[in-house]
Amino acid sequence: MESKNALVDSVVDVIFCSNRSECPEPVKAEVQGHIPKWLQGTLLRNGPGKHTVGDMSYNHWFDGLALLHSFTFKDGEVYYRSKFLRSDTYNSNMEANRIVVSEFGTMAYPDPCKNIFSKAFTYLSHVVPEFTDNCLINIINYGNDYYASSETNFIRKIDPSTLETLEKVDYLKYVTVNLATSHPHYDSAGNTLNMGTSIGDKGKTKYTVFKIPPASADNEKKSPLKNAEVLCSIQAHHLLSPSYYHSFGMTENYIIFIEQPLKLDILKMATAFFRGVNWASCIDFNNDEKTWIHIIDKRTKKPVPVKFYTDALVTYHHINAYEEEGHIVFDIIAYKDNSLYEMFYAANLKKDLSEEAVLTSIPTCKRFVIPLQEEKFSKNADVGVNLVKLPTTTARATKDKNGEIACHPEDLCEGIELPRINYDYNGKKYRYVYASHVEWRPIPTKIVKFDIVTKEMIIWSEDMCWPAEPLFVPHPDAKDEDDGVILSSIVSSNPKKSPYLLVLDAKTFKELGRAYVKANLHLDLHGIFIPEKNYL
Repeated sequence: MESKNALVDSVVDVIFCSNRSECPEPVKAEVQGHIPKWLQGTLLRNGPGKHTVGDMSYNHWFDGLALLHSFTFKDGEVYYRSKFLRSDTYNSNMEANRIVVSEFGTMAYPDPCKNIFSKAFTYLSHVVPEFTDNCLINIINYGNDYYASSETNFIRKIDPSTLETLEKVDYLKYVTVNLATSHPHYDSAGNTLNMGTSIGDKGKTKYTVFKIPPASADNEKKSPLKNAEVLCSIQAHHLLSPSYYHSFGMTENYIIFIEQPLKLDILKMATAFFRGVNWASCIDFNNDEKTWIHIIDKRTKKPVPVKFYTDALVTYHHINAYEEEGHIVFDIIAYKDNSLYEMFYAANLKKDLSEEAVLTSIPTCKRFVIPLQEEKFSKNADVGVNLVKLPTTTARATKDKNGEIACHPEDLCEGIELPRINYDYNGKKYRYVYASHVEWRPIPTKIVKFDIVTKEMIIWSEDMCWPAEPLFVPHPDAKDEDDGVILSSIVSSNPKKSPYLLVLDAKTFKELGRAYVKANLHLDLHGIFIPEKNYL
């Protein structure tokens, strides 16, 4: 029992970083095996890296202060560096030596030693709170610039080479969104497309799709967001309880947005500080409501008029979407409830890491098929008849008595999260998903390659090792979808083992090499690979 408890304690220590330090100057990693010479560029990752400030600790893993880190590949060698994002949030907390800026799962309150005027100002500032700029989720590319991002209206420009924190950018200066995703899409023309929520603008709450064009010689020195264009806005079903969403899907001609019954209660959020609760407690999952599937035509900049829906679910990550024979096919990771977020509270994590703890909702890879060819004559379609005509899927779509289309997904597999694909196949028919694998605990211990056609799954794992999201980098002369490598940073709960970057052959899933790092790696969330040519 003691050894099991010790294991759980060591894993919790790996997850909740209390004393992570920076590695601001590049350090050469010790390569074991072989790093392909064609792999030239930088893997840039983001995630929570510090969960304690002074005597105070964050309540939730997703609240930790952002720590950027990078692995630079040059001629078979690997160089590592890391730096905390110098956000206003980070600077304020460090100056006060306590948590003074609220995060989603941790509400910050006035120092009891402060005078009454200072306390009053703090309370009044939470009537209409300004969100944190602790951008800890992902890295976004707009134009020639790179930004650390979370899901608020703030992003922070960074230097991808040195990891220096640059200017603070407010989406609201360019497009009316109070919240925005950290998972944009990039099209073949060089545009970046993203989505955000506009709360109470002109008496309406809307979901907005916007586009940032590629950099040009005329606007190279200007913020790329100055040329932001709103493609489409969809009014939320409820003015004061918009849907929470983490990502969206995109094909060549369409945007797929899932308005799920995981709702932000705006009135509760406005009063959370005074009620002594955090903002996360103001999210409600309504399992008796429908999940609405909105299809937006990028050519007309309007939503498809037919209403599509499915049963109540929670999704964080879209995998891919594509068009086939008059249908839209899209794949997501879905849950039956919102229990995943609750599991990452520090108070719950030890329990979640014990083998007796079972995930109440297993992540399931679901395939939905939207029959676009039926939109012109769905009024004449019989109720209950399957409108999906693709022979390769068991997904169904049927008209109900109200004339709306009920979508019934095909379950492709269970137990995977943080999915990535060969992004050259984004918006196209594809075959392979690379993902983390979770079993009875929320932290992944394996990474997998899942074949959508054969349903086969190849697994990589190592004892006491905790892999990050696996990222695919294509071979420059790739002929097949899986010609390339998988990169994943590995944290070990074995104190005698150094952390390392793992490099797998994406086709065989066999290890090519690993680069051991003499630094304190942290479990991160998301990131991107920047090819060397993009720096030039």
